[in-house]
Amino acid sequence: MSIPNWSSISDKTLSIIMGGGAGTRLFPLTKERAKPAVPLAGKYRLVDIPVSNCLNSGLRRIFVLTQFNSVSLHRHIHAAYKFDHFSHAFVEILAAQQTPSGERWYQGTADAVRQNLGDFLNSSYEYFIILSGDQLYRMDFRDVLRQHIETGSDLTIATIPVSRQEATGFGIMHTDTHRRIIEFVEKPKDPAVLDGLRIPSDLLKELGKPGDADLYQASMGIYVFNRKALIDALANQHEDFGKHVIPGMIHSAKVSAYIFQGYWEDIGTIRSFFDANLALAATEPPFNFFDTSAPIFTHARFLPASKVNSASIRNAIISDGCVISDATIDRAVIGIRSVIGSGSEVKNCVMMGADYFDSPQVRPAGSPALGIGRNCSIDHAIIDKNARIGDNVVISPKGKPESMDGENFIIRDGIVVIPKNAILPSGTRI
Repeated sequence: MSIPNWSSISDKTLSIIMGGGAGTRLFPLTKERAKPAVPLAGKYRLVDIPVSNCLNSGLRRIFVLTQFNSVSLHRHIHAAYKFDHFSHAFVEILAAQQTPSGERWYQGTADAVRQNLGDFLNSSYEYFIILSGDQLYRMDFRDVLRQHIETGSDLTIATIPVSRQEATGFGIMHTDTHRRIIEFVEKPKDPAVLDGLRIPSDLLKELGKPGDADLYQASMGIYVFNRKALIDALANQHEDFGKHVIPGMIHSAKVSAYIFQGYWEDIGTIRSFFDANLALAATEPPFNFFDTSAPIFTHARFLPASKVNSASIRNAIISDGCVISDATIDRAVIGIRSVIGSGSEVKNCVMMGADYFDSPQVRPAGSPALGIGRNCSIDHAIIDKNARIGDNVVISPKGKPESMDGENFIIRDGIVVIPKNAILPSGTRI
């Protein structure tokens, strides 16, 4: 079922993707790039997920707000998303900037939207959908907008049912049986408070769940505002939607929940990034990049097909332009232009590949070639782009702290991260 006269609704809707702050929890992947520009699934970027969800939903007017390391993000957006000059469609970046009215960095999600509100209100948009730039999910925003319009809500928040244990790490919404939000608690820890936030049994049955299921509605950080509601919400100088705006609006406006029951992963830490990527290499991955009805778009690079001279490969994603020679690959995501030498074993690894093919002209004097050399053993690691790893290198977090900084490597959440452009000489042991 579709919204009557959907084209008029889509023309009145502006999508705003939050580029996030400095992305410190994803460091060092965010050392030289904005969080939405972090590579995903071998050939994509995180920002491709919300942009593709918008395009697949018929929403073609999209701003991406960012302020840190925005050059690579801008380059990717410019290369990936081009539209007909007569379509009025766009995907544009709005970076934090100094203006006569202010010189501040974005102080939070609400402040970022407030600082650009003039640009958003220049056109006659009636609905504003605000999205996170670091989540993996597939959602038809037409369903969210349909519910928002039909219920006459001022604000609709997408939520997802989570367990009691998971609820302590999210902002939890409590609704009545009509899905109107009547309470919001940020990361509740008190058992008595949690008891009062449980999804009502009638609503659980409506969702196809057992009436006694111990489930809670976690905010997905996806919001649909009416024009007036957004203007009013930002008039009070609050800095963040989740912490400040929403708790106030619950009591002063009609705020509803759109309950989403598909796959959703918040990729905010090294561990969640690592796990989400490797889950894609499973026999039946939780997220399907092969869904032609709602494809994930990205930069078309026109790379050659990957070449496998000889290898043992199990549960792996092999991207374009790779060369693999007599290697063992087990549960791994291998990014574009990756090279893996003979005798090397790559297990539980996210290898992001390279921005260019190697040649004597670009190789630093005395350094190994791009990629992984011969007879290496790499386990539970993220190899960022353009890394040069020599022969007989061993990389593993075994016997090391959960978090530590070393020379040419960092360990976070028990995962070894080799930073972008790192050089590991032959014989290195991590």
